[in-house]
Amino acid sequence: MTSPAKPRARRRALTGGLAALGLSSVMITTVGAPPASAATWPSASGSQPVSSTIKVSGVRDGGMVRYYGSGDLTGDGQEEGQDPIFELAAGATLKNVIIGAPGADGIHCEGNCTLQNVWWEDVGEDAATFRGGSTYTVTGGGAKKAADKVFQHNGPGTLNVSNFAVSEFKTLYRSCGDCSTQYTRKVNLSNIEVTGTGSTARLVGINVNRGDVATLRGITILNDSGRKVVPCQKYNNNTAVGTGPDSTNCLYSSSDITYR
Repeated sequence: MTSPAKPRARRRALTGGLAALGLSSVMITTVGAPPASAATWPSASGSQPVSSTIKVSGVRDGGMVRYYGSGDLTGDGQEEGQDPIFELAAGATLKNVIIGAPGADGIHCEGNCTLQNVWWEDVGEDAATFRGGSTYTVTGGGAKKAADKVFQHNGPGTLNVSNFAVSEFKTLYRSCGDCSTQYTRKVNLSNIEVTGTGSTARLVGINVNRGDVATLRGITILNDSGRKVVPCQKYNNNTAVGTGPDSTNCLYSSSDITYR
């Protein structure tokens, strides 16, 4: 989506504590260190079809149920303007959820929001779209089979993504290139596990002409001997203008990227 459609003895105790937080132990690492191994995708505790968008305010714990689109939410392609499975009001938290196929337009955050231990098995149009807030947080979870983008940042502010796994994707994060109202946006990626597919993919796409800033730390890239995964792609709106680290827009160094 490129423009707004509308304005898991001590070890056992530790593991149990992480589960209570909704984070998988395989996705939890020391801050600043790359994930140790490929993410273990969770099994669903059940499945629930969703025929109309579920509105969330406050905190919703999905209990690791798989939600998938039905009826009007059966889209799984790249058509613009699809409705989401979940729509989060400002300040809402969604946790312990699996979004299956069809995934429609995933999740919309209408303001500040938190996505905790959310897994997308087959990304539809986008996994999540962020707009209208100042700080958005994604912690734990993962996404795969994203024909285009995973996270679409249409509103202002900063998106923080940590302890996240992504595979079979084109772009993990994109700052909107053609929204009717544009902003300077920021994204922080920390402890991200990336599985390459042998074709070109981007971790972030940012608009340098808008002053966007991407900070990458603890990135582990698997299965990418050909270096097809681009850590930071620079755009002037929708025109590609370069890649690689610098001191202004793409903030990372070679030590922040580990290839395995």
